[in-house]
Amino acid sequence: MAMDTHLSLPQDLWEQTPPAVQAYIGTLAARVVALEALVHSLEEQVRTLQEQLRKNSRNSSRPPSSDPPQLQRPRRPRGQRRRGGQPGHPGHTRTLIPVEEVDEVVAIKPDQCCGCHAPLSGDDPTPFRHQVIEIPPIKPLITEYQWHQLLCPACGETTRAPWPAGIPSGTYGPRVHATVALCTGSYRLSKRTTQQVMDDLFGVPMSVGTISQSEQATTEVVAEPVEEARAFVHEQAVAHLDETSWRQGGKRAWLWVAVTSLVTVFLVRMSRGSQVARELLGEQFSGILVTDRYSAYNWYPVRWRQVC
Repeated sequence: MAMDTHLSLPQDLWEQTPPAVQAYIGTLAARVVALEALVHSLEEQVRTLQEQLRKNSRNSSRPPSSDPPQLQRPRRPRGQRRRGGQPGHPGHTRTLIPVEEVDEVVAIKPDQCCGCHAPLSGDDPTPFRHQVIEIPPIKPLITEYQWHQLLCPACGETTRAPWPAGIPSGTYGPRVHATVALCTGSYRLSKRTTQQVMDDLFGVPMSVGTISQSEQATTEVVAEPVEEARAFVHEQAVAHLDETSWRQGGKRAWLWVAVTSLVTVFLVRMSRGSQVARELLGEQFSGILVTDRYSAYNWYPVRWRQVC
């Protein structure tokens, strides 16, 4: 370093410089080089950070929700049209239910003429129709089964009647179990909220523990139909697969789906790996597989895979 430094000085002046001073100048030159490199690195970092700060939803792929509060979005010029439906636009109204399918028809007729007050009678062949849909008061249907056992007068043996087929052995019927499964499954309500729904809407009191037991019972009942649906997917000529993030027991999981022309199967797993896709399709699946470009589907032959 000392050799490079003295080249910028006259030769005679460098030769007159004491060796200790030459060594000190060499040390300073090395520090200058190191500091210049550090400054260059920091300048690059500042440039990168400034570019990131300048990014928003208008000049990058970032979503609008990530924009800082101070970012003012450009206002669109106010259009000349009024709000709401435009002239000539066809209206959309709720289709009336046929009269023969309604539960009650109430005829509202005038008693007298609004002009001369003469009495009126007869029917309007095309009256204005207005329908009101209401939920009837829900009162749970409670059936009591009194299971008798009788004493034989001939031999003294006690006999109880056999339990009839189709009668639940528990406290709640299949519709109650199905409603609980709908609330905690499809609607993703908590057990406590489901307990409140069952009591408030249907007048069916249930404990949180009973709701858990109902979920388990429903799972066991639908296990066979679910396996039949999964077997149906394995035999189809075309299947669509996809996955998305899911919460299971407070942990991150994945909700997988296999869609065919008639049957859709969902599967919750803690993994997003290819083994779950194989589980959904089965090892014998030989149809066309429609997926996105996620690598978990790369094991399937390319010639039978349709990428969306």
